Amino acid sequence: MRYLLSGIFFGFVLIKSEVVSWFRIQEMFRFDAFHMYGVIGMAVLVAMLGIQIIKRGAIKDMNGNPIGIPPKDNSQMYRYSIGGLFFGLGWALTGACPGPLFALLGSGWMIIAVPIVGALVGTWTYGALRERLPH
Repeated sequence: MRYLLSGIFFGFVLIKSEVVSWFRIQEMFRFDAFHMYGVIGMAVLVAMLGIQIIKRGAIKDMNGNPIGIPPKDNSQMYRYSIGGLFFGLGWALTGACPGPLFALLGSGWMIIAVPIVGALVGTWTYGALRERLPH
């Protein structure tokens, strides 16, 4: 129940902050406004602070296990670049990244069901082809 309530709260925050607005997203990709860059920049700062608190404070999860963050393997940076390229293209074409899709659907934008189905088909396709893909 707490996850459902957290998700609903997060959806309200996304809608009210206008980060799911197609207009705001297009402004960002055209470099017309700072709004989205400010939101993304604040998210990065909060994440950096959170990671440092976890690393330095020996924070534990809900079960009492220590949270460990393994070092990132940068030897295959091209994979992250290709993934980021596909993510950005999908974001620019649909006007929404994966998280806000459900917030948009919940706020009545039924057309967003098309990208949701596309995301599910893409995820299923990756799962079906994963063994044959280079990793």
